[in-house]
Amino acid sequence: MGLIKAATSMIGGGLADQWVEVIEPDRMSDTTVLTKGVKVRKDSKRGANKKGTDDVLTDGTVVHVYPNMMMLLVDGGKIIDYTAEEGYYTIANHSAPSMLNGSLKEAIAETFDRFKYGGVTPQKQQIFYINLQEIKGIRFGTASPLNYFDNFYNAELFLRAHGTYSIKITDPILFYKNAIPHDRTQVDIQDINEQYLAEFLTALQTSINQMSADGERISYVPSKSMALSKYMSQVLDDEWRDLRGMEIVSVAVASISYTDDSMKLINMRNQGAMLGDPGIREGYVQGAVAEGIKNAGSNPNGATNGFMGVNLGMNAAGGFMNQASQNNQAQMQQQQQQQTNSWTCTECGQENQGKFCSNCGTPKPSTTPSIKMKCAACHEVVDLSNGVPKFCPECGQPFQAIPLD
Repeated sequence: MGLIKAATSMIGGGLADQWVEVIEPDRMSDTTVLTKGVKVRKDSKRGANKKGTDDVLTDGTVVHVYPNMMMLLVDGGKIIDYTAEEGYYTIANHSAPSMLNGSLKEAIAETFDRFKYGGVTPQKQQIFYINLQEIKGIRFGTASPLNYFDNFYNAELFLRAHGTYSIKITDPILFYKNAIPHDRTQVDIQDINEQYLAEFLTALQTSINQMSADGERISYVPSKSMALSKYMSQVLDDEWRDLRGMEIVSVAVASISYTDDSMKLINMRNQGAMLGDPGIREGYVQGAVAEGIKNAGSNPNGATNGFMGVNLGMNAAGGFMNQASQNNQAQMQQQQQQQTNSWTCTECGQENQGKFCSNCGTPKPSTTPSIKMKCAACHEVVDLSNGVPKFCPECGQPFQAIPLD
């Protein structure tokens, strides 16, 4: 028994009238992974013929194969032939298997060689179709929190994740033998997903731990779907491909949520980082004091008692506030000093702080005003910017300054 590809030009001609039965796939949804072929031979007088013997394929039966499908010809539970090429085929009991792979890799022929069983007496002949499209929208969610060490927070955090992933069947024969229950003729991915989902979540934990080891911030995990998909492929693809003939295509993380304890730690760390800024810290303290004064005015025990409590609190926090104020003043003085000492190089226009230009090396120009007077003995003009000399630098006489003319 085997398959012979029928000429498409003869489908509507006289050959079509000679075909005994026509086999087409039963219901095939986006999440269906396997469905049985059903007879749809039409009788012009009585409509669809449903009186034929089930699971008996007569010589000359036509089989329809549509795109993105793998058709298996099974005899007595044993794979006799297959094809992944779309078209019309006739069943011939005297022919050898055609084994048309279509777009599938040639490696599937090796799988067929491991599982084929020929030369048997037909007892139960069936056609099965396997969906070769990407099976999308398989939901996942973590029942218990996953641990994630974040280097930024320097703490072990815990998160929950949920989203969807997709798979693709790359070796249909291996998938049929190892993943499909042998008593089922219609299988949805959800029917067999319990075991795979458990394995997926185990791989997800491994992949998220790998992202932690790579130093990714925990808040970046939702935006790393592509990287997570790559991690998952490395963890799962080899095992799933070798055991069940399917692979992970993509992983989409819909959301990441943290446990209450992890959220408190994150908020505490973020608040501490903000209060490390002196300006924010002083503003926070001043806002807290203002809020305390406001609440003291409405104290049920009297505003006086409330203000006394505020004064006690301010005295207790006085050292902290004074220190914060001193730090702010020191920073302001430092900034003012830097602004005062800054100068612009007249040669290249570079803004500088030191005595020489950091760009061209030009010395900082003197800021002392020039004072010039004459020597009374020789009338030489002397610069007194750096002080009055005892002797004239020109004639050597005791220096007596006289104004310039």
